[in-house]
Amino acid sequence: MSDATIRSRQPSVRRLPLAAPLRLARPSDMWFKPALSVVVATAVPDLVLFAVDRLDLVMYTMAGSLCALYGHNLPYTRRARAVAGVVVSMVIGLAISLVAASLTGSTAVLIAVGAVLAAAQKTLCDATRIGPPGPVIFTFVTSAALFAPQRLSQVPGHLALTLAAGAIAWLVTAGPALVRREGPERRATARALDAAAAYLADPGHRTRHAAAAAVHGAWQTLLAAGRPTPVRQALERLVVHAEAALGAFPDVPAPASAPVPAPDRLRAWARQARARGPVPTPPSARGASEELLGIEAERAARRGGSRREARRALLRSLAPGSPLLPIGARALVGCALAGYVSQAAGVGRPYWAIVTAASLYQANVTLSWNRALQRTLGNLLGVLVFAAVLPVSRTGPLALIGFCLFFGFAAEALITRNYWLGSVAVTPMALLVLEFGGTHPAAGELIGDRVLDTVIGAGVGLLAAMLVTNRRAAGRLEKALAATDLARAHAVHALAAPQPTPAALDAARRRLTGSLVELREADETAAGEWWQRALPQEQVLAAEQAGHRTLAATATRRGSIARAPENGAV
Repeated sequence: MSDATIRSRQPSVRRLPLAAPLRLARPSDMWFKPALSVVVATAVPDLVLFAVDRLDLVMYTMAGSLCALYGHNLPYTRRARAVAGVVVSMVIGLAISLVAASLTGSTAVLIAVGAVLAAAQKTLCDATRIGPPGPVIFTFVTSAALFAPQRLSQVPGHLALTLAAGAIAWLVTAGPALVRREGPERRATARALDAAAAYLADPGHRTRHAAAAAVHGAWQTLLAAGRPTPVRQALERLVVHAEAALGAFPDVPAPASAPVPAPDRLRAWARQARARGPVPTPPSARGASEELLGIEAERAARRGGSRREARRALLRSLAPGSPLLPIGARALVGCALAGYVSQAAGVGRPYWAIVTAASLYQANVTLSWNRALQRTLGNLLGVLVFAAVLPVSRTGPLALIGFCLFFGFAAEALITRNYWLGSVAVTPMALLVLEFGGTHPAAGELIGDRVLDTVIGAGVGLLAAMLVTNRRAAGRLEKALAATDLARAHAVHALAAPQPTPAALDAARRRLTGSLVELREADETAAGEWWQRALPQEQVLAAEQAGHRTLAATATRRGSIARAPENGAV
């Protein structure tokens, strides 16, 4: 077979959208979690500093308070570890910035330090898959700290404030486990049920991928949640029914082990799973008990090896040849150039240009372009909002604290609709933090600098994204394709066994589902990248179709195994 038959021709430069990146989406089903968390985590240290008349230290406590934005999609056991890691990482990054600021006043050197930190933060956040808000919070804090007046003797005290506020943020994010310890698992299960209902109501490639990703995410959440409780076991039964929807193909019988409920029933279960009442009890499905036993066995196996596997995955993500490294190189080049161009344009503290450039770098050039549009529009509108509220915020410290809390809440409430909408609230909040220092810079100069930094950061950052290539995106796609083929071969081998156990089929199915989710993500990432070889899109499509049919076949075979004892089979 010639290479032309398996590789589609694709232009090196893709057309960039204008309107689509600015459209509003439905809000996240959990937007209020980070919104309320950051308000509480910020209010406590702010009010303490107000009581002791030291609001000039708010910048350092806010660095720890912003850690409350992370980990809300994780079960509480994993969230506690993740947010603790975020706090430690924040303290380390801030320490580097404060020491650099205390040792040199050279803007050029500080820009270089900020660019290196931004690149490292981007790479590590992508490698650990910490999730939203990603590296931009780290970069905002460390870049601003680089240009704050600092003495070396002050650094330990300022870091202690950050650590104390970070401890409050950890308590805020982990504390709800005492009230509703299965909350994240319930939401993940509800998302899987909703996505499965959407696929059944409107079968198609897009809805099927969304359902597969949601079901895979629900299993990952449940497996990572810790020991099984009655609530978690009930949620697992619901995910079994959501998973059954993935086997509903026109030419493959639905698996008898889990009859596919109607979309309305799945949506009703999703609403009940999200609510505070008891978890709904679905009708008994043949073979469900064997699957749940297999899940428990998988959970037990993971207890010993999950951390080792996580460390190995992290090392692979940072090893030479990783597709994440070119994205880090983009951040390094783009942030450095943005800072130096801003300095040349006359901005004395060009940290905003560094942050703007750092916020653009997504998985590929197309997504980076989308973020550039969103960031520019949001920042420019946000500057106007800042100009409107600035006179009122200067009427007293409580007014300033109130505005910062309001914009912090609004940012998280709006950002899931679209990044530009959230930026309208983020921008005034970030600029109002400068007011706590008591210097009250001229409003016109401050606004002018921020507008200039936004334009420079977005323009130079996007240019770096286009020029620093990521040819490894295609390599990641090929590895994901090979992994999918291997997972499918493993599932086919399990199917061909004379007497396959339900647990073996379930493990093979979950492995294949995970590989298909990774394949789709790698394909979408590579499709939006510039300056690379043509992609094996026909192979990807064939692998996805074959994988979907194998998933359905494993479910059908599993159903026949579950029925065998009932029919008197040995």
